[in-house]
Amino acid sequence: MGNHPNVIVFFTDQQRWDTTGVHGNPLDLTPNFDRMARQGTDAHYAFTCQPVCGPARSCLQTGLYATETGCYRNGIPLPGDSRTLAHHFNDAGYDTAYIGKWHLADAGEGPVPPEQRGGYDYWLASNLLEFTSDAFDLVMYDNDEQPQKLPGYRVDAQTDAAIRYIDGHQDNPFFLFLSFLEPHHQNHRDDYPAPGGYAARYRGRWMPPDLAALGGNAHGQLAGYCGMVKRLDEALGRLIDALISLDMLDDTVILFTSDHGCHFRTRNDEYKRSPHESSIRLPTALYGGPFIGGGRLSQLVSLIDLPPTLLDAAGIEPPQYMQGRSILPLVRGEDVEWLDEVFLQISESQVGRAIRSKRWKYAVTAPDKSGWDDSCSDSYVESELYDLLADPEELRNLAGQETHRELCDVLRSRLIKRMILAGEDEPIIEPTPLQPSTGQRLAVGAEERWQ
Repeated sequence: MGNHPNVIVFFTDQQRWDTTGVHGNPLDLTPNFDRMARQGTDAHYAFTCQPVCGPARSCLQTGLYATETGCYRNGIPLPGDSRTLAHHFNDAGYDTAYIGKWHLADAGEGPVPPEQRGGYDYWLASNLLEFTSDAFDLVMYDNDEQPQKLPGYRVDAQTDAAIRYIDGHQDNPFFLFLSFLEPHHQNHRDDYPAPGGYAARYRGRWMPPDLAALGGNAHGQLAGYCGMVKRLDEALGRLIDALISLDMLDDTVILFTSDHGCHFRTRNDEYKRSPHESSIRLPTALYGGPFIGGGRLSQLVSLIDLPPTLLDAAGIEPPQYMQGRSILPLVRGEDVEWLDEVFLQISESQVGRAIRSKRWKYAVTAPDKSGWDDSCSDSYVESELYDLLADPEELRNLAGQETHRELCDVLRSRLIKRMILAGEDEPIIEPTPLQPSTGQRLAVGAEERWQ
């Protein structure tokens, strides 16, 4: 592999981490992803930094938290002066391309004007793909803002377009961002349209423990969702096969990740926008170049860490202003200091903030603020505390338990530090009123338990 490999981002929408075999799913939905993770680098503990479409995408494009880009909720366009991954790759001599769902313009359902395309040279996309397409009716817009109807199931049609692009760009390194809608629900029907026969394969079979305990609408919709995940994985296999046939795989870095997860209306009245694992944990793997043989990372990785990682892997110096950290030193096994926690900003359903360590999840919300109208607050109230070691399904909220007050004080301090590092003003966080508890106080101190 040369100093400037091709780079492909295979980006899914609303895909749970536990849809994959490497995370214990028994349905064999993702053999291609699993092979990529096992032969490359499995970012086993990867998390979004904003569990909703537009904000997460702004973070991945810029390497900045959503409150810094201003895209803290859906419907806010990426500022015109934003420096995206495309700009950095363009500056390094790469061809750049975007295919699929953008969700970072104010163009509504129409074509995205050139000035709102984030600097990508080649364009075949729709701002709101869920509204300009259906499972077998894909329409996207080209560089000239003309509608292009692509035949086939939506996942397949997008993959065909990506393979055509790759085939036509063998003489210069390229950065291709391939952004699928699947396995996001089809908004106007509120269902998960898998290709013919795929949902039937998974109906009445295994269900993640949190969904089995809480229900939501998973019993009616999980089978279609799984069918969509299966087709995505088959598309990943087709893409890799194309790279092999063109003798390009050894010169290409591939990132597979998603924007957020899906809790199937178990945590609020829709599918994400909460601090729970089902909303925030992502299937993430990297393959090619320095990621070959990287193994399973034990450290917690945030979506905000992926932009500098991609630049680093391409031999491009990540800019200092990016708020994440390249994970390449971890992949190489270097002795680097790595804080094992991720920071979350939550919007639309609430103005919320959270941190997640290897053991604990601590979340706060601003009850007097609007999740749609306000990006942040100067005061919050503790809302959730979960012990992920004892309660991985997050079924017991420990916020307000007297036995955990000392721990919450430590976590509150940690969260405030992370908010300040993300560019927010120092807030006031009010404790949850204490409630009686039958639990036993843990023997070790709170600082030791914060891990």
